[in-house]
Amino acid sequence: CTHYLFIVVVAVNSTLLTINAGDYIFYTDWAWTSFTVFSISQTLMLCVGATYYLTFTGVPGTATYYGLIMTVYTWVAKGAWFALGYPYDFIVTPIWLPSAMLLDLAYWATKKNKHFLILFGGVLVGMSLPLFNMVNLITVADPLETAFKYPRPTLPPYMTPIEPQVGKFYNSPVALGAGAGAVLAVTFTALGCKLNTW
Repeated sequence: CTHYLFIVVVAVNSTLLTINAGDYIFYTDWAWTSFTVFSISQTLMLCVGATYYLTFTGVPGTATYYGLIMTVYTWVAKGAWFALGYPYDFIVTPIWLPSAMLLDLAYWATKKNKHFLILFGGVLVGMSLPLFNMVNLITVADPLETAFKYPRPTLPPYMTPIEPQVGKFYNSPVALGAGAGAVLAVTFTALGCKLNTW
């Protein structure tokens, strides 16, 4: 019971650290650049925490449980945007569950081999997370149109909607996020395993 309580605590704190990572939509001028950067930050928090608890308990499914807690907690926290008056279809909640399930699958399919978890699981998470989040992102209302329809004069300058410019990562945010994630997530996953040996 205590082990799973720790999972909840870490997942909640991971969510706090990534809570704004779904708000690419507010960074209107550099939306796709922020998408690429935030994809890596989300991959970090998911890989390290989920891998730590997956190897800690040794039970395939723990990573998915960890991702579920992050997701539900984010739904609650993103209610703040809804409370501000933004329409529900404008709120973006990052999708972690499918990637966490792939992490569990890699661990289970290789009979709890940590090395395969690090290599295969890390690559799967790094490549899949930007893809799932882009699918998620394109289903929400147009950010520029919505931002002008629901003006918030009290927003800080970096959240003030302006005409979008072409950011340097504009052409392929998913490819860049997945490419960087596939490499970095292996390190992130290895860190999650390493935490169990300290």
